[in-house]
Amino acid sequence: MSDLLKVDGLKVHFGGGKKLLGGKKPTVHAVDGVSFSIPKGKTLGIVGESGSGKTTAALAVLRLVHITEGSVELGADKISTLEGEELRNARKRFQIIFQDPYSSLDPRRRAGDIVREPLDLMNVGEENGRDDAVAELFAQVGLRPEQRALFPHQFSGGQRQRISLARALATKPELIVCDEPVSALDVAIQAQILNLMIKLQDDLNLTYLFISHDLGVVQYICDEVAVMYLGRIVEQADRKTIFSQPKHPYTKALLSAVPSAKHSKRDASARVVLKGDPPSPINMPKGCSFAARCPLAESRCFDTRPELKNVGTNHIAACHLVK
Repeated sequence: MSDLLKVDGLKVHFGGGKKLLGGKKPTVHAVDGVSFSIPKGKTLGIVGESGSGKTTAALAVLRLVHITEGSVELGADKISTLEGEELRNARKRFQIIFQDPYSSLDPRRRAGDIVREPLDLMNVGEENGRDDAVAELFAQVGLRPEQRALFPHQFSGGQRQRISLARALATKPELIVCDEPVSALDVAIQAQILNLMIKLQDDLNLTYLFISHDLGVVQYICDEVAVMYLGRIVEQADRKTIFSQPKHPYTKALLSAVPSAKHSKRDASARVVLKGDPPSPINMPKGCSFAARCPLAESRCFDTRPELKNVGTNHIAACHLVK
């Protein structure tokens, strides 16, 4: 299966310019050398705690933040180098669903106009056929045709996210970036939206880059999972392997923190409690960025940064202690 999205050595740094009175501003290493790929029709999940850089990496893929270094390829196109009209035309091929369905929709516009807007902005299809296209999109996401005349405040949170999904589908994209798309919804509604996304992926051969801190959601929808910590991927494997055979201490800590109703299966002694906070992305540590919080860290962990290496079939991890 061919890869639709290829990301190689992606870096996103903020700051670093000259101060008004001389000297340089500090540089924030938000994303610091990330590489991954997603086969067409599949879903890659990127997980990590707040500040890990997962959302910034996704925004860089979409060219919504400046790429400091690295490349992003979508099919045969190197979208990391596109500018102006070329980038504008390429945006038809990749869209985003934002986290908050309450703030991502214009409260002054009717739902039908919100979904139609990408068609008008990107000149998709014949103008006289766009209303029919909007009606079809509403049907695809489980909304009624008459709801096109309503305003966002007249919808529930789940319905608003369906509108966001319809808007993302309007340009017939190949890649959809999902930035915590169900985190603001009730659990029952989350399941409905996730099932809808899976159905649309199967029907339309969509490719998803799924950003989340909720490992339960990631386990449900993703084919492969990458774990980020302080701007870097520290482990990546298929969904089953990550959840059953995690190798990196940080991944193990994340998994041990997931609540479980099956108390008989949860060994309290396996709970990994992390102490302290992640290092500052301004002053990156010399060695492993996780060493100061890792219960297994050795002296070499503080001196030498571990690189990603193969630790199994299609399984990579960045840890000196993993064989």
